[in-house]
Amino acid sequence: MKKLLIALTALALTGCGSGGFDGVYNMPLPGGADVGDHPYRVKAQFKDVLDLVPQAGVKVNDVPVGRVEQIDLAPDGWTAEVTMLVNGDVQLPANAFAKLRQSALLGEKFVELGKPPKNDQTQAVEAKLADNAVIPLDRTNRNPEVEEVFGALSLLLNGGGVAQLQNITKELNNAMQGNEQQIRSLLGNLNTFVGELDKHKAEIVRALDSINRLAGTLADQREKIAVALTDLEPGLRVIAEQRTQLVTLLKSLDKLSDVAVDTVNKSRDDIVADLKALQPTLQKLAESGQNLPKAFELLLTYPFPDAAVDGIKGDYTNLYADLDLNLGNILDNLGRSRQSPLDSLIPSGTPLPLPNIPLPGLSPGTGTGSGLGDLLGGLLGGRK
Repeated sequence: MKKLLIALTALALTGCGSGGFDGVYNMPLPGGADVGDHPYRVKAQFKDVLDLVPQAGVKVNDVPVGRVEQIDLAPDGWTAEVTMLVNGDVQLPANAFAKLRQSALLGEKFVELGKPPKNDQTQAVEAKLADNAVIPLDRTNRNPEVEEVFGALSLLLNGGGVAQLQNITKELNNAMQGNEQQIRSLLGNLNTFVGELDKHKAEIVRALDSINRLAGTLADQREKIAVALTDLEPGLRVIAEQRTQLVTLLKSLDKLSDVAVDTVNKSRDDIVADLKALQPTLQKLAESGQNLPKAFELLLTYPFPDAAVDGIKGDYTNLYADLDLNLGNILDNLGRSRQSPLDSLIPSGTPLPLPNIPLPGLSPGTGTGSGLGDLLGGLLGGRK
């Protein structure tokens, strides 16, 4: 009997020495999960695996489906990577999650595999979890330890605010006593406000999206805005340097406005009278209608009105004019007139300043004219 115990002890020590605890961990445990003939491996990354050990169970809906095969350090050097051996008949979605749980309050740790929650937008994945698939950190978690729960509870009871609950309740009662109507009204208004916000939820979201687009546009134009602000700085500096002159200018404008208002108030009656006196003239001008513009067209272009342009073919025109400078014809034309054209220029009874040129057949002092001046004077009705 002693020899048998010595042999078993030597065998155990030999196993520990050759493979260490890995050899013990690799030994199958009785009552473990059946992984079948064609199991597949799944790796899960955890931030903390606590005291999880190899050969720990792997369950789906609390049913054992595999075991933990190996626990290593992940490639990032900060997280743990758990390699699990799962029964080949168990099919899980490609976005399956892994959770580190505890069988009882002080029981062993195991890994639970399952489908993602219903509110997870990634649940619509038809692919299956394949061999050597990796479940990343965002789809793994763990339950809090009993020690952590008791530590948090101890902190709450000893250094927390539980002892102050009575004082808080008392102060709340004192604050609300006698103000029930105001508090009820406040709650009603708050309910209305929240309801209005809920009704305009779409507009609020649209406004936030617009602000987001504006912020993006401003971010894209950040360099141009920086250049504009940089170029604006010299102008602002000049304005700051001339601040005294600008203030003086504004004060002078204020005084000028007072003087202008006073002048307008004092001359108001005269301005109104001038406008009333100008009213008939403006009215006649309005009544003239299109006659005044047409008259200006002829007056400003005399003796060639605008209509003369229609007779010009090209960029120039020819003008043929005959000037009759025959003195006899001029005298005949003037003699046919009933009124002398000089009456409007020279007052009646004023001697005409015509040169006294002797004519043949007429002698001076005969009474019938002594020259051209006497002749033209008699013809034009000037001198008798």
